[in-house]
Amino acid sequence: MHRISKLVYTTLLYIIAVSMGANAQIDTNFSQIRILLPDYLALVARQNLQYASEKYNVNIAEAGIEIARIFPDPVLSAGVYDNQHTKKHLGQGYNASIGATIELGGKRKARIGLAQSQFEVSKLLLEDFFRNLRADAAISYYNAVLNYYLMRVQQSSYIMMDQLAEADSVRFKLGSITEMDARQSKLEAGTLLNTLFQNEADWKLALVQLGLQAGKTHADTLFTPAGNFENLERDFILGTLILNAQNSRADLLAALNSKTVADKNLQLVKANRRIDLGISAGMQMSGESTNEIAPTPAYRNVNAGIAVPLKLSNKYKGDLKVARFQISQSDLQYQQVLLQIQTEVTASWFNYRAAQKQAMQYRSGLLTEAERILNGKIYSYKRGQTSLLEVLNAQRTYNDLQQNYYQSLFNYAAALVNLERAAGIWDIL
Repeated sequence: MHRISKLVYTTLLYIIAVSMGANAQIDTNFSQIRILLPDYLALVARQNLQYASEKYNVNIAEAGIEIARIFPDPVLSAGVYDNQHTKKHLGQGYNASIGATIELGGKRKARIGLAQSQFEVSKLLLEDFFRNLRADAAISYYNAVLNYYLMRVQQSSYIMMDQLAEADSVRFKLGSITEMDARQSKLEAGTLLNTLFQNEADWKLALVQLGLQAGKTHADTLFTPAGNFENLERDFILGTLILNAQNSRADLLAALNSKTVADKNLQLVKANRRIDLGISAGMQMSGESTNEIAPTPAYRNVNAGIAVPLKLSNKYKGDLKVARFQISQSDLQYQQVLLQIQTEVTASWFNYRAAQKQAMQYRSGLLTEAERILNGKIYSYKRGQTSLLEVLNAQRTYNDLQQNYYQSLFNYAAALVNLERAAGIWDIL
């Protein structure tokens, strides 16, 4: 009895020491900012650098409207001349004129209309960019949650195996088990520790990705999710999702406006084929000529005129053909986006339903049953009633089930995000 009590006491001491040591294996000695998903997504919307860069496309397109409003600049010219006044006394003078081009055929109106349509498209493309950015950021958030849980599962397995290895070391010294079993359990603990280090690295890399999308530049501070795999249940109707996506998705609206852009471009091409008028007015001052043969008093000459270009190039209609082809192309692109949206929503809906069923399957008692089997194997092993191999098999089965469970929850969350991304809705909190 005394020998058994000593064994139990020594084993408990090892368990406490190993548990403290195992917790120390995870490096959490860095500054963390705990953040919920809605707050993180709001931060991404404010600080994501690529999104901020994309906003300039809207500003550039808006400036394009102002550029389209510009009238052709007038041309002012001036000059002086000398008709060999020094030698032949024919006089000196100067001239000045101003000229301008008057655009006909509604060119300026067509330019402004095209620029305004391009501005509308750029706003819709920015909205569509944010739709994808928000979904990608949410998936990154859930990925960080997943990697945290996978790390904790591995840490728990390592603690259990390390405790078992330390207990086996004591049992070997007391002659209860063979040296081979003691070495085997220690080897398994070391293998699990190596995997734990990799899980820790994967977790931190996922946190770094959160910082990248949030536009954070301080490497010593990382965002850590304060949320969980919660509120993922939805009762979607496929037909409603498709209809909503086809009515509201920004990329479809952008494709529709691209057709308008193509129409406006054709109008501009037609307007550019119309002639423009050049008008000019000028004045010339000639000085007095004192030549003995043909003396001439000083005089002033005023002139005005128009210039009409001969549009011989209009017999070539390549620009009209290009503009009309672009209209046909934009119509096909719109139809393709419409079909693509229907396909995306349908596929995402099927994926969501499958992920939902898989997550529910793990909640039906698989994890509880695997944990009971593992605990039973460990208890039997300590009493010498089963082998270490059976314990290891039970432990691996339990680990796999836990990891697959958390992976299924991540798949469930990611499927929901992708479905709402495809449907053009967002209610994930």
